[in-house]
Amino acid sequence: MTLEHIKRDLRARWSLALLYGRALGKWLLLATAAGVSCGLVGAAFHAAVEYVTELRGEFPWLLYGLPLAGLAIVGLYKLLGTEGQGTNDIFNEVHAGGKISILLVPAIFLGTVLTHLCGGSAGREGAALQMGGSLGYRAGRLFGFDERDLRIATTTGMAAFFTALFGTPLAAAVFSIAVVSVDSFYHAAFFPALIGALEAYGISRLLGAAPTAFAVEAPGLAAGPLVRAGILAALCGLLSVVFCGAIRMAEHQFHKRIPNPWLRAFAGGCAVIALTFLCGTPDYNGAGMQVIAAAVEQGSVRPGAFLWKLLFTAVTLGAGFKGGEVVPSFFVGAAFGCAAGPLLGLPAGFAAALGLVSVFCGATNCPLASIALAIELFGSGGLLYFALACCVSYVLSGYGGLYSSQTILHSKLKGRYINVHTNDGPVETGALAEEERKKEAFS
Repeated sequence: MTLEHIKRDLRARWSLALLYGRALGKWLLLATAAGVSCGLVGAAFHAAVEYVTELRGEFPWLLYGLPLAGLAIVGLYKLLGTEGQGTNDIFNEVHAGGKISILLVPAIFLGTVLTHLCGGSAGREGAALQMGGSLGYRAGRLFGFDERDLRIATTTGMAAFFTALFGTPLAAAVFSIAVVSVDSFYHAAFFPALIGALEAYGISRLLGAAPTAFAVEAPGLAAGPLVRAGILAALCGLLSVVFCGAIRMAEHQFHKRIPNPWLRAFAGGCAVIALTFLCGTPDYNGAGMQVIAAAVEQGSVRPGAFLWKLLFTAVTLGAGFKGGEVVPSFFVGAAFGCAAGPLLGLPAGFAAALGLVSVFCGATNCPLASIALAIELFGSGGLLYFALACCVSYVLSGYGGLYSSQTILHSKLKGRYINVHTNDGPVETGALAEEERKKEAFS
């Protein structure tokens, strides 16, 4: 090799090193900006939700303010110009690019706090995805990122804020990347998403936001418990279909029968008050984390609790209150697993953990993120049980889900590219009919 060849090779290697160095610096800068901002805002949001939840427990009469809280939320969204915006808009930005209003951050922050203050049945992760996506997108715009890198910035913010609330950085990073397009894991986003999630985790812990974790003991690995876990997961996969369908149906019916958003929110608040009196317990107001903990750690839950929570959540979110569906899906899965597990010969607490993960997986169509979540919530002792449960639930949950802007690229039943949105209808039926038509054409 001549001296000139050596020089050219060194220049090429140096250029490549600079390219990787710039990329590393860019993603570290983004991860730090998203991690710090989401960690700070996420810790404040976590503290606010915890405070109003305790306040509602101390002053149960706050429940009667839920209709007025609904009016306040509608007015807030109209005032900030964010009416109709939500998690699906964040997904659309990741899919195809577009602008995300920074005003979505105060809107969903205050809207979710008001919902929890007055006893609406909702979670926190909807706010996490929306606020995190907005902050990540804004950080990318600040650094002059192009449209493709803005999508990664949005994903990074989602992962960081999710971690600030739940303390599950690996699950948050995998979930934020996988949830938008199932079967398309954008690996370029994994580095900034995980680093941003870890930074948000550290900041939120310093500010007093404790991570979510449960003490649960898995049975020894054996054929019998594995079969029973698979049966429970199958039931949970079907339950996730009912859960997502109930939320969609409630939203459709509320919008159809009460087109005015003010009246819709007020009526929904009155309905939640009536349901609370009907069931005779406040267990189904708010997120219900105390019920989840009791189901997993004590194996104790009220009969039919999963149905009540499903109904409360459908009415709350369908009427236009703010929050999220993931924690309610935790509740529904844990309560169902705790009740059904002993009937199958599984320990109630461990069955509750399996149910939580299985319903979450079926509702979000994210098996790998669900497995990571199980490890961070319950430890790695029952890893193979959780993996089996997620596999079964994912296959049997069909093509519905919590997020209508989510896309599923490949069939769950066959090696076929389909590229459909969740909740688009009977995908496999249409595909099979098309195959039959092709066969007839060749015969």
